[in-house]
Amino acid sequence: MSPALLRHQSTLQQAIQQVEAWKAEGKKIVFTNGCFDLLHPGHIDYLEKAAEHGDIFIIGLNDDDSIRRLKGETRPINPLSDRAIMLAALRAVDLVVPFSEDTPLNLISALMPDTLIKGGDYQPDDIVGASEVRNNGGEVLVIPFVEGYSSSNLILRIQNS
Repeated sequence: MSPALLRHQSTLQQAIQQVEAWKAEGKKIVFTNGCFDLLHPGHIDYLEKAAEHGDIFIIGLNDDDSIRRLKGETRPINPLSDRAIMLAALRAVDLVVPFSEDTPLNLISALMPDTLIKGGDYQPDDIVGASEVRNNGGEVLVIPFVEGYSSSNLILRIQNS
């Protein structure tokens, strides 16, 4: 694995220190989270649009156990290390931080981004961490998904071929 990719994957403590340094430089921090099990063009579109809302773009990445709890025993398709490598390789992504809880609330509370973004049909008030970010002066945004793309549909298409 390339050193360039490894530096984009971070423990919580490393992420906190890095975010503090970026904030001290006046950088605007953007955060999103997800499983990103099978990357597809819809993910890429969403991540690129999310990254445009600040200077630094961080992805909280569900670990394998948390995905199994959320999506069932057959998931994830790709293990955490592979998912982290693929996300870290994207030009828009500055940092990937795995988390093991079912929600990223602890991670969001620790990093306290300036902007919290989710995709799809979320309502901003229903996004985990929204009140924490807003109470800290930040904003919460929703970016629509690109129609026709989903990891679940991609998995079904693979299974049926």
